[in-house]
Amino acid sequence: MSLALVHSRARVGIAAPAVRIEVMLSGGLPHTTMVGLPEAAVRESRDRVRAALLCARFDYPQQRILINLAPADLPKEGGRFDLAIALGILAASDQIDRHLLANYEFLGELALTGELRGVDGALPAAIAAAQQGRTLILAAGNGEEAALAQHADVRVARTLLEVCASLASRSLPHAMPAPVTPLAVADLRDVRGQLQARRALEVAAAGGHHLLLLGTPGCGKTLLASRLPGILPDATEAEALETATIASCSGAGIDAARWRHRPYRAPHHTASAVSLVGGGTHPRPGEISLAHNGVLFLDELPEWSRHTLEVLREPLESGTVMVARAARTDQFPSRFQLVAAMNPCPCGWAGDRSGRCRCSGEAIQRYRGRVSGPLLDRIDLHVQVPRLEPRELRSDAPCGEDSATVRARVVAARNVQLERSGKPNAQLLPTELDLHCRLEPDDQHLLESAVEQLQLSARSMHRILRVARTLADLAHSERIATEHVAEAIGYRQVDRGGTG
Repeated sequence: MSLALVHSRARVGIAAPAVRIEVMLSGGLPHTTMVGLPEAAVRESRDRVRAALLCARFDYPQQRILINLAPADLPKEGGRFDLAIALGILAASDQIDRHLLANYEFLGELALTGELRGVDGALPAAIAAAQQGRTLILAAGNGEEAALAQHADVRVARTLLEVCASLASRSLPHAMPAPVTPLAVADLRDVRGQLQARRALEVAAAGGHHLLLLGTPGCGKTLLASRLPGILPDATEAEALETATIASCSGAGIDAARWRHRPYRAPHHTASAVSLVGGGTHPRPGEISLAHNGVLFLDELPEWSRHTLEVLREPLESGTVMVARAARTDQFPSRFQLVAAMNPCPCGWAGDRSGRCRCSGEAIQRYRGRVSGPLLDRIDLHVQVPRLEPRELRSDAPCGEDSATVRARVVAARNVQLERSGKPNAQLLPTELDLHCRLEPDDQHLLESAVEQLQLSARSMHRILRVARTLADLAHSERIATEHVAEAIGYRQVDRGGTG
C-alpha cells in the first residue's frame, strides 16, 4: 500500500478553499475510485488523467487506486484538480518523489495529450497559496491573471511532463503580469449643454452617489452615463485586486492588462434577476458584483422586470449580495455606483416643450409605477435632462469642460472625504451623519420643512445630507451651507413629482 498527498484549491464564490488530494494504491483488481463529493466533471478526470499520463510516457498503475478529495463536505467542480490528481498518482506509484510536492499547490485541467489548460478562479487561488507560504503551479494561460497576486510565488507550465521535470530544480518560469495599458475613456467634452446634468454627474462622482437621469428620448442620458468612468478617481490597488478577483471567478476571465481600471457594466433590460445579482447551481457573481468598485448603468429603467429591479434594494444598502442555495450560501461584494436612465412617460415626451405627449396622467403614473418607491428612495440624485435646441448641437457650439478638468475637482473632493472619514460620503452610516453632516439651525429647519412638504422618508433625508456634504466638499467648505442643502433638495426630482 502506498499513499501520496497533493495540495490544490477549489472555488467557492470568490474564495479558494484548500483541498487535500490523497491518493492511495493498494492490491486488488485495477480500478480507480474517487470520493469527496466530486461532481461529474471531477469524476471524469479519471479518464483525462489516465490518457495524459500515458501520452507523457508514464505508467498508469495497474492497482486499486483510491482518490480522496478532502474536506469531504466541500463540493468539488470542474477540471481544476486534474493536474494535482495526476501528480498524486505518480507520487503514490514512486514515479516522482512525493516529498517534492509538500511546498507546492497545483491547479489546472489536463488535455488528453498532457497539455495544461487554464481554469477560473486562478487569482484567489494564488492569493490563498501565498498566505500558506506555498508555490502555486498552474497553466500558462492563467499566468498573467495569477501574477496580480502580490508576494505570491506563481510558476507556469504548458504540459504535465514539464511540471514533473521541473519539480526538483524549481526551474519553471515565474508568472509575469501583463503590462498595464491605458484605457481610452469617453470625454465629458462630447456632451453639449446639459449644465445641470453635468453638475449632477460631477457630484455623483465626487461622493460615490447613485444617479437617476430622467429625460426625453435622445437627450443624452446614455451619453452622460458613459462619461462617468472618465471622471472617477483611480481605483486603489486593493480595490482593483478585489474587482479582479470577482472577474476571475466569473468564468469570463479578466483582462490582466486593464485590471486597474474601474469596471463599467451596462446589461440589457431583458437581463434576469440571476444574471444581475448572481447565482446558478454553482453560484457565480452577477452584473452587480462585476461592477464592484465601478459603475452599473441600467438604461430604460421602467422596461426592466420589476422583480429584477427589486433584488437591487439590499445590495444598494449593504454593498454585498448573499446567494443562498440548498447546499451552501455564497457572499459576493457589490459596492457599485448605480446610474439609471428613464423616459418620463410611455411615449417619452411628457413635459417636453413641443407638447407632443398625449399620454394620460393615469398612463404616466402606471409607467412610473413600474419602478418602486423604495428603489427610487435609494437613489441620491434625480436629474432632469431636457431636449437641446438644434443650434446647441452644432459642431461649432461651445463645449463644456473636459473630463480631466472635472476629474481634478472630483479627486480633490474625494481625498477630503477619505481623510475625514475613510470612505466616500455616499457610504457614511446614519450614526456618522451627526459627526460629519451637522447643519446650522436654519439649515436644519429648511431640510425638515422640505422633508415634510415632499413627504420624504428618513432614508431620503439622510441621502440629502450626504449629497449636501459632497457639495460642500466640492466648494472647499468645512461646513454645509444653506446653498448646499438647497441644491441637494433640488436633486430629488422624482420625489417632487416633476416631469420636466
